[in-house]
Amino acid sequence: MEPTRRHPHPAPPAGLRERWTHDVLVVGGGHAGIEAALAAARLGARVALVTQRADRIGEMSCNPAIGGLGKGQIVKEIDALGGVMGRVADETGIQFRMLNTRKGAAVQAPRCQSDRHLYREAATRYVLEQPGVEVVEGDAQSLVFVDGPLDHLETRERERARWVGGVRLADGRELRAGAVVLTTGTFLRAVMHTGESTAAGGRAGEASAEGLSADLELLGIRLGRLKTGTPPRLLRDSIDWSRLDEQTGDERPQPFSWSTDRARFPLQPQIACHITWTNERTHDVIRANIHRSPMYAGRIQGVGPRYCPSVEDKVMRFADKERHQLFLEPESLTTDWIYANGVSTSLPAEVQEAFVRSIPGLERAEFLRHGYAVEYDFVQPSQLYDTYALRSVPGLSLAGQINGTSGYEEAGAQGLMAGANAALWIAEREAFVLGRHEAYIGVLTDDLVVSNPTEPYRMFTSRAEYRLLLRQDNADARLTERAAELGLVGDEQLAEFREHTRRMDALKRKLGELRVPGGAKSFEEHLRRPDVSLADLAATTPELAEWAGATQLLDSVETDVKYAGYVERQRLDVERLQRQESTEIPADFDFSGLTGMGTEAREVLARLRPRTLGSASRISGVRPPDVALLAIHLERHRRQGAGA
Repeated sequence: MEPTRRHPHPAPPAGLRERWTHDVLVVGGGHAGIEAALAAARLGARVALVTQRADRIGEMSCNPAIGGLGKGQIVKEIDALGGVMGRVADETGIQFRMLNTRKGAAVQAPRCQSDRHLYREAATRYVLEQPGVEVVEGDAQSLVFVDGPLDHLETRERERARWVGGVRLADGRELRAGAVVLTTGTFLRAVMHTGESTAAGGRAGEASAEGLSADLELLGIRLGRLKTGTPPRLLRDSIDWSRLDEQTGDERPQPFSWSTDRARFPLQPQIACHITWTNERTHDVIRANIHRSPMYAGRIQGVGPRYCPSVEDKVMRFADKERHQLFLEPESLTTDWIYANGVSTSLPAEVQEAFVRSIPGLERAEFLRHGYAVEYDFVQPSQLYDTYALRSVPGLSLAGQINGTSGYEEAGAQGLMAGANAALWIAEREAFVLGRHEAYIGVLTDDLVVSNPTEPYRMFTSRAEYRLLLRQDNADARLTERAAELGLVGDEQLAEFREHTRRMDALKRKLGELRVPGGAKSFEEHLRRPDVSLADLAATTPELAEWAGATQLLDSVETDVKYAGYVERQRLDVERLQRQESTEIPADFDFSGLTGMGTEAREVLARLRPRTLGSASRISGVRPPDVALLAIHLERHRRQGAGA
C-alpha cells in the first residue's frame, strides 16, 4: 500500500488491525497526552490514554499558569483547532493579563494564573467526557513490536527498525494499536535532585519511566539528557504581604477561547500576585553553597532551560545583577500553597530556607515543599517527521517534553498535531501539517524537526518570521475552517466562529460606509490614525452601538484596519518565499550526489532529511549557496522524473 501524501510510512497492513484493542495509544496524561488523545478521538479513532495515575491527568507540574509571550498565541491556536487547553484555562483562571499591551499587536499575548487543582479536575473531565477515549491506569514499561513492511525505509534505517504496534504494562497487560504516541514528559529515566540527595522520579511523588528509553535505544533512536527545575512552595500565612508589591490582573480580562461565555467570564474569583526581589545577602548564601548544587557539582549532566534558569544560575551567570525578581503566585483558591516563581533551585533544603528567608517579605517563610531539579531522557527531534512520527519507526510518534521542549503550551500543541496525524494515518487520510506562515505551531514543528536542541526549546514571538500574520487575536480566522474540514472542530464551535466572522465583516463594512462628520474620510480611513480608538468610536457612534463592549472583536478589527498595509506586504513576502518553502524534497533523494556542495552540508542534509527546501534552508551548516544548489538539483530531479 502506498503512503498517503506527506505521511512518511505506509498505513498498517490489514492483518495487524485484527489484533488491535484500540486505534491509537497515548502514553502519558500530561498536557501533550490530553490534546493527543482528544484530537485522535475527535477524528474518530478509538483511543486509550495510558497514565500511571488517573488522578494526576492534567497536572501542572511547575508554574500554575497558562500562556505568555509566544505561548499565549499557541493556546489560541490549540483552541482554534478544537483543543481544550484554552477552555480549561478560562474555566480555572484566577488572574488574566494581556502582556505587551504597550507594544504592537503582533507581540501581545494572553496569560492566566490558574487554580492548579481546578485545572486538573477540568482537564480530567474533558478527557472522561470525550467519546472514544478510554483511560487506562498503568505503567507502560515497554513497546510491543510487530511485523510490518519496512521496504520504504533507507537501507541503513532498516538495520534496526521495527514496527511498533502497542505497549506492555508493568502488570503484564498488553495493549495493541495501529499507532502509539509517547507523551512521557520528564519521566524517561528521570532522576530528582535536591542537594546531595537523589531519587528516581519525574515529579514529586511519582515514579520514573524506566523501560521505554531502553526500547528506543534498541531501535537506534538517539537520546539526550535535559534538566528542568521547580521552586519552593511556601505557606501563605508565613509571608509578610505588606512588604511586597501587588500585581493585579486586567480590569476587563479576555478569555483564551471563543467558546467561553463572555457574559459569565471570568468564572473564578480573581486574585492578585505579588512581587519581591533577591538581594546581596541572598546571593552571598547561594555563592557560599554553590558547591552543593547538583548542577555545579557535576551530578547533573543535562542542560537546563536558558530562559528559565535556576536562581543559582542567575546569581553565578549574572554576577553584575544586584537583584532578581520573584513573583509569589497562589496555586489555588482553596489551599495555602504559594508558588515562588523566579527561584527555581536544587540546592539543599537548609540552603533554600536560608536564602529564601533573606528576601524581603519572606523572612519567616515556611516551606511546604522544597525546590528540586529533574534530569530526564529526551529524543533528538530531528529524528521526527513534521507529522511527529519517527522517521525510522513505523507506528510510533512523540510529543511534548520528550522532544526536547519546555512548557505546557508547546506540549499541548505537539500533542494535538501528533494525535491528529496518528488518527489520520490509521484512517489512511492525508496528513495535517501547518507551515511557519500559518501558525506558531508550524514554527514550533519546523524548528524541532530541523534541529537537535542542546537545551529545552521555548517558544517566543521572535522565532516567527510572520508574527504580524500570526497574532493571538486571529488564530481562529487562520485555522478553524481548516480544522473543521478535517473533523477536529465540531459544528457548535464552527458556528460560533462563523458568527464571529460575520460580525467582524459587518463592522468593517460599516466603517467603510460611515463618514467622519465634516469630512470626506470614512471611519475606516479615520481609524488608521494612531490616536483613534475603535472602542471610543463604537461608544460614541449610534450606528456602531451593536458592537460597543465587544472588546476582543473591536480590538481585532482595529488591528486589521491599522495594520492592513503591513499585513498585505507580509502576505506578499509569504507568497514569494512559499514558492521556495513548499518545494518538496523526495523521500528517496540522494544528497550524497550533490556535486559542488560542501561535505558538511551534504552530511547534515542526509542525516536530517528535510521535507522541503524551506526546511533545508534553516538547518545549521547549510548555507544560502547550498540551498540554491539544492534547488537546481531538485528541479533536475523533477524533470527527469517527468520524462521517465
